[in-house]
Amino acid sequence: MSSAAAAGLMEVTTTAPAGQYADVNGLRLYYEVHGQGRPLVLLHGGLHTIDLSFRDLIPLLRGSHRIIGVELQGHGRTADVEREPTYPAMADDVVALLDHLGLARADVLGFSLGGLVALEMAMRHPGRVDRLVAAATHFRPEGYHDLSDPASVRMPTPAEFAEMRQEYERVAPDPGHFDAFAERLNVLVHGHPGWSAEELGSIAAPVLLVIGDTDFVRIEHAAEMLGLIPHAQLAVLPATRHTEVVQRTDVLVPALTRFLER
Repeated sequence: MSSAAAAGLMEVTTTAPAGQYADVNGLRLYYEVHGQGRPLVLLHGGLHTIDLSFRDLIPLLRGSHRIIGVELQGHGRTADVEREPTYPAMADDVVALLDHLGLARADVLGFSLGGLVALEMAMRHPGRVDRLVAAATHFRPEGYHDLSDPASVRMPTPAEFAEMRQEYERVAPDPGHFDAFAERLNVLVHGHPGWSAEELGSIAAPVLLVIGDTDFVRIEHAAEMLGLIPHAQLAVLPATRHTEVVQRTDVLVPALTRFLER
């Protein structure tokens, strides 16, 4: 077995300092490493940073996992590039980061946009994903509730939108690029046709689907995903909005621990 393969299958006990860059696929991809143990890649939500999505979760998982937080193209400290942001491209970036770190495989937890990238990884690079957690994630556009009312309780609050902008302006290489990138991301999210039932059924990795009961994602849609993915489980978090799914550590961490343990 190669050293890279061994690193992907055995517990990793060494850690690198948090906050590094890897040159992959024309990007300077920012990532952070926390803790030690089996590698767990964290993929944030749209217009988020590692911290915005996972600041509550990382301290609770770093004792048992080597956390590898990634800031995807155009997010946080990873600058945008001329390349169109797509799920396949971002999935390839994450796999290239695994190569950079010498990891053959890893568990992956993706939230919202990150969950879509994680699904793409599991379908496009099945040999690189051990276990997959897709939080607040759909697979077809009709899986979302009608979000046309900006006052809907399902929508991010003005304070949450403001925090996204403030965090971007604080850490991004081009702080003034937020609105332009948000428009590019809007085209990606709303222009993506989703995946077929056959594509979803090709996922070989065990999958934990997590949504909130007041999520963007319809519970019926999550149940459909549960039926299509061969080795899937579903957790519906009570009294939880879309933006809160990875913040509900009181109910999320026990479910994650049980799912990720070998």
